[in-house]
Amino acid sequence: MCRLILILTIVVATCCMANATSSWEHTVASAKMERLDVAQPEIRVSEGYVYVSTSRTITVKVFSILGQLISQETIQPGISRFRLPSRGVYILKVGDITKRITI
Repeated sequence: MCRLILILTIVVATCCMANATSSWEHTVASAKMERLDVAQPEIRVSEGYVYVSTSRTITVKVFSILGQLISQETIQPGISRFRLPSRGVYILKVGDITKRITI
């Protein structure tokens, strides 16, 4: 019985870790970015995704509310999105901008 519980725990943990390793998806090419403000990236949250619109290459970091790094990526000009692993409060750092987001 203990072996069965151990095996089930390992399987569940492995599945959770596989889902938590999401990556950023680039959704719109930079050719369509003429109307974006060059100085400030735009950040929005919708349906479990974080969307970042930028007209330049920029580094984005996502932290849990406890300060654990969830994702770090250098994104290209355009619109990129990241699926957050679960509902909660996160800290998003986009270049020099730091913002608290809630899912």
